Amino acid sequence: MQFETWKCKVAAVAADCLVLGAYQDGTLTPHGASVDTASDGRIARLIKRGDFNCKLAMTFMVPELDGVKAPRVLLVGLGPRADFSRKAWRKATAAALLHAGRTQAKSVALALPRPSVRELDDQLFGRVIAELAGAALYKINDLKSAKKPKPPQLDTILIEAGKASTTKKVRQGFDEGVALAAGATAMRNLANLPGNVCTPSYVAKQATAIGAQYKSVTTKVLGLEEIKREKMGCFLAVTQGSDEPPRFIVLEHKHPRAKKAPIVLVGKGITFDTGGISLKDPGAMDEMKYDMSGAAAVIGAFTTIAALNLPLNVVGLIPTCENMPSGRAIKPGDIVTSASGQTVEILNTDAEGRLILCDALHYARRFEPEAVIDLATLTGAIVIALGSHHTGVFANDDTLAQDLVKSGVRADDRAWHMPLTEEYGEQLKSNFADFANIAGRDGGSITAAAFLGKFTKGMKWAHMDIAGTAYTGGTNKGSTGRPIALLTDFLVRRAAR
Repeated sequence: MQFETWKCKVAAVAADCLVLGAYQDGTLTPHGASVDTASDGRIARLIKRGDFNCKLAMTFMVPELDGVKAPRVLLVGLGPRADFSRKAWRKATAAALLHAGRTQAKSVALALPRPSVRELDDQLFGRVIAELAGAALYKINDLKSAKKPKPPQLDTILIEAGKASTTKKVRQGFDEGVALAAGATAMRNLANLPGNVCTPSYVAKQATAIGAQYKSVTTKVLGLEEIKREKMGCFLAVTQGSDEPPRFIVLEHKHPRAKKAPIVLVGKGITFDTGGISLKDPGAMDEMKYDMSGAAAVIGAFTTIAALNLPLNVVGLIPTCENMPSGRAIKPGDIVTSASGQTVEILNTDAEGRLILCDALHYARRFEPEAVIDLATLTGAIVIALGSHHTGVFANDDTLAQDLVKSGVRADDRAWHMPLTEEYGEQLKSNFADFANIAGRDGGSITAAAFLGKFTKGMKWAHMDIAGTAYTGGTNKGSTGRPIALLTDFLVRRAAR
């Protein structure tokens, strides 16, 4: 995806598609009014007779408009003028790029009003445009036998030129957005695959491919015997019911200018979750292929990090396996020993994500990290608490949590700081082991985080429960690519410190 600017009158912009806006009352923006004048009032007539509904994010394509150089003029509704904001701009821009992407247009000129710089600074403006373009062009990687439609041709976005300093910032943000979109695409492609394709070995191959593509990234993959030597008893307990061999993946991005200790990203990689012996209800069990969305997010984040060659040291840890019922599977009441030496009574085998993560969190210690962030579709309880709008953030360091929440606001990929006090950890008491892996329904997402917290003492750590945000279910089933935008903003700002 390329970024260009235009300086001429809007009617003379050389692009395959020109995007103009109109407010809900039919009022055209200044650029829209200029094009309307050039076309002898045709746009105003279309709106007046009701051919185009100017409600927010509605679109209408006008081909071959007299007096306009662009062969396509795409009208997009901006909603009520008084309510126009960053949110409305984002929805309108997303709708316009989606519509334009369905044509064979190779270049799109965006002539829409901008939100205030206070709402959306120049760098973010560029980043969001590229991010939205990437999302608009994304085609789900289905395995249908029918012939695939011709892919979109869009490869250039044009905006009106401003001051040189402004354009420089917008261009910088656009480049970040292109890398962000690549990371989100990598995450979505991986998470959308079925469990019989996306196995632990397949996840390892995708991680290895990043190392082959980018010089800054190295990849190490631990197999079953190496995992045993690391004494990852909790991870091994989950995988023992499956015929698919587990993998423990270590990604490292190193930059010569980075002097600080690494940030460690840990991703839950359950490539299919049946619940094990504590078998899930069969309804919507097919969606449990998304239980490796944390792993997919780490791979997506590394795609973005490497593409930008961020001046940071970043480590990615991915424990990946299946959770299956069999004669070898763990049973409720079993007690296992984690890599940290702490013992865990498994009361529910469907609380398996925290078992593989706890050994990965202990492994993170060897890197003496600046901060550790784990990403996991960990609990249904977080969906009950926050729905699909916010990712739940739990942390033993308030500053780290607040930094992640701030990035979520900046990136329109929102997160919410959840409580994590000692009372929740006390609910995990066991008569037979150091603690249990569940603590009942009450505060389920918090007690899950409290379990992980028992393995993070002495480290700055945050847990992101993405069960409600990483994918959608039902008829619109698919990976969302979240929280790649949040992580990108967080890491870009860290790199700038």
